[in-house]
Amino acid sequence: MSPRPSRKRAPRSVLSAARREWTIASDVQAITAIVETVQGMCSTAGFSASQCRLNIPVAVTEALSNAILRGNAGVAARRVHIAVELDAARLIVDVTDEGVGFDLDAIRQGPDESDWLDREDGRGLFLMRSLMDRIESRRWESAVAHETRGHTLRLILHRA
Repeated sequence: MSPRPSRKRAPRSVLSAARREWTIASDVQAITAIVETVQGMCSTAGFSASQCRLNIPVAVTEALSNAILRGNAGVAARRVHIAVELDAARLIVDVTDEGVGFDLDAIRQGPDESDWLDREDGRGLFLMRSLMDRIESRRWESAVAHETRGHTLRLILHRA
């Protein structure tokens, strides 16, 4: 009787590069499907289980919620654009709303502040900063009128 060939597991597939984009109405019900898609992309790309179960869903949910509820003030006619770039080393998520934006460096609330639990803002940014490797902010201006026409929050997470 000849020996059975060994069955080695195939190495986990690591995505070389992927990009997805969505434009959604300012409706929080659209968040879940996008977050689940981004989680799946990251899992396929070999991001750690903890990044896929905690870092990514919490940070992306907070960014989308902020864009819909704060940036676009919940106005359904306004849009949110989401762009996800993923390669073997990192995830980049850009969330762009139609609001005036904010100064990312000016918002530094943390749980050590006395009014932390009473505040209605700042906790989402604290979570995003805690769960992502880097967060960037950019305001977009109209070339003609020099008025703010949108704001992008960029989340960057390196694969563990």
